[in-house]
Amino acid sequence: MQKLSFNWLSLILLFGLNNTLFAQLHQQPSVLKKTPEWKITADKKEVKVGDELTLTLTSDIERDWYMYSNDFDPNLGPIVAEITFDKNKTFELVGKTIPIGSKKHFEEVWNGNVSIFTGKAVFKQKVKILNVNPQVKINLYFQECSEVTGVCMPPFEQSYEVKNVFTVTTTSGNESAGGSPQSAVSPDTAAAEQPLDSAQNLTNNQQQTDSNTAQTAANKPASEDSFLGFIIVAFLGGLVAVATPCVFPMLPMTVSFFTKKSETRTQGITRASIFGFSIIAIYASLGLLFAFFGLGPDFGNWLSTHWLPNILFFIIFMVFAASFFGLFEITLPHGFVNKVDSKSSMTSLGGIFFMAFTLVLVSFSCTGPIVGSLLIDAVGGKFLKPLLGMAAFGAGLALPFTLFAIFPSFLSNLPKSGGWLNSVKVVLGFIEVAFAFKFLSTADVVYHWGILDREIYLSIWIVVSFLLGMYLLGKLKFSHDSDMPYVSVPRFALALVSLTFGVYMIPGLFGAPLKGLSGLLPPMQTQDFVLGRETQSTQQHSNQSTNIKHAEFLHLPHGLTGYFDYKQALEESKIQGKPIFIDFTGHACVNCRKMEEYVWAKPEVLKRLQNDFIIVSLYADERKELTESEWYTSPRDGKVKKTIGEQNQDLQITKYNFSAQPQYVVIDGNENQLSGPNFFDTDEQKFIDFLDKGKKAFEANKK
Repeated sequence: MQKLSFNWLSLILLFGLNNTLFAQLHQQPSVLKKTPEWKITADKKEVKVGDELTLTLTSDIERDWYMYSNDFDPNLGPIVAEITFDKNKTFELVGKTIPIGSKKHFEEVWNGNVSIFTGKAVFKQKVKILNVNPQVKINLYFQECSEVTGVCMPPFEQSYEVKNVFTVTTTSGNESAGGSPQSAVSPDTAAAEQPLDSAQNLTNNQQQTDSNTAQTAANKPASEDSFLGFIIVAFLGGLVAVATPCVFPMLPMTVSFFTKKSETRTQGITRASIFGFSIIAIYASLGLLFAFFGLGPDFGNWLSTHWLPNILFFIIFMVFAASFFGLFEITLPHGFVNKVDSKSSMTSLGGIFFMAFTLVLVSFSCTGPIVGSLLIDAVGGKFLKPLLGMAAFGAGLALPFTLFAIFPSFLSNLPKSGGWLNSVKVVLGFIEVAFAFKFLSTADVVYHWGILDREIYLSIWIVVSFLLGMYLLGKLKFSHDSDMPYVSVPRFALALVSLTFGVYMIPGLFGAPLKGLSGLLPPMQTQDFVLGRETQSTQQHSNQSTNIKHAEFLHLPHGLTGYFDYKQALEESKIQGKPIFIDFTGHACVNCRKMEEYVWAKPEVLKRLQNDFIIVSLYADERKELTESEWYTSPRDGKVKKTIGEQNQDLQITKYNFSAQPQYVVIDGNENQLSGPNFFDTDEQKFIDFLDKGKKAFEANKK
């Protein structure tokens, strides 16, 4: 039973923490659950010809999304909401459309103040009725973006006919002019709160060109999945922390203290609950401290690609690993810990709080690396991510203390403290080492240092997996480990998993794609040796009329040949008479690698890309600085664009109103859009349809 408890905690660690501790590595472009809809109400139930009324347009905005309003500079960059009315002689507008409840703030990416709605968007427009049968048609053009990832959906264009919202009468009575009365709608009636009937009143003229492909790719936003996954992992991290040598021995002592020192069982349970909530509050306060830094998605983009934070995180994770392996302990000053401990007592709520504070402090040498890893992941998110993440960690840590106080008889079933507690720390150390090299790899790929190519990275992970397997089998021992007379079956099973994972990665040294790890490995192009690789692009090279710019450090997957400069691709399209397949991508883009392995590699897709298109891959995070003659000042934000990545990102935002990768578009040599945009979606047939549509449109335009 004792060994089984340890191994199940380790299993949670290996399969939960290992896969989702770094949710930032798996972020993907978000999609809305459904297309936004608008409902229209009027402030008057009945009006006469010549009267004025106010129409209110309302749209619910999904959680973690926002909509740009119409009350800021339209030349700044984002899509400003546009509400227009088809003009006719049955009504006239009185004044301008006014946003209600929009909030202004500064956005660094646009270098200016913007106005947005969250939760609900509301616009009001005053209208004067000129006819007993007014024909009011409203056109809306707007954009919604994710607060979590910074991703913006392509703009929506919708049209609504205003019907069954108010009644026009010729007298002050209830008799309608022109025949049968319409169903009048008032703000204080139930009908006023209902959206217009979609079958009669909604004409959704969506002009998002294939954006529905992205929206139907998932039933729920990826950002929501990522946020929820982070909270779950943080909670599991708290449970894992209970099984460390700094916390576990305190569990029976603390619970016994509450149950024995309290006059009644109810009092003991109450005090233990306060103790648990105090732990949650302490960790939530730590998350709140990080939340107040205001480090949102813009900072997260820099955090994920710049060399400085990635090298810093590599060093931090290696220090954490060394601590877990027993080289040293990360502790807080003893004077501070003793001062806090002296304030703890059972006589007051404050005393119980300081007991919890003492537990947090004395367990820091074990929980510090876990908390640090979670905060590194949370720092690129919005306000709620670090706050709720730390609260979830505290809840996982506090839950056993509260539960065992309620059910003290369960204490007898707990495994005794021993060497297995140190084993949990060592397993954590191996996982920290593996992920430390992921951060180093990101900096290496973005800046083309060439020190951590794919085969070297894989070799490190293979060695770590084998060493972990050997440790679990008792063949490797650290200074703090106790003697292990035999290997339990669960521990053997975990060792088998670790060794199998190492064997799975070995073919990758010879060029196997390892699709299950495609988002975590360096690109295949960084690998020097691929078994059976031939010169697949000889024919394509012979058809190209110019040297490929940036080809000395940028490459396409699967032996494809293409371009990395937008203007050069436009010229080559006119020469070869082929449409252009634009691939907005990034070195640190996890979903770009997944698309290349799961979709591009399919024979039917690869054949089309090889033969039918001019491919241009535009890296949005490429840090290579261009010559000064190629610099330009963007009219979007007034900043000088000096690097390849800055210019590609500026092109993507300016031309396609999107800032995340991957994004795919098919155009011709005159920059006419033929198909797309298309986003992350591993459905092969949808991608083929997207390519075929672009090719067909290109051929039709040539005739």
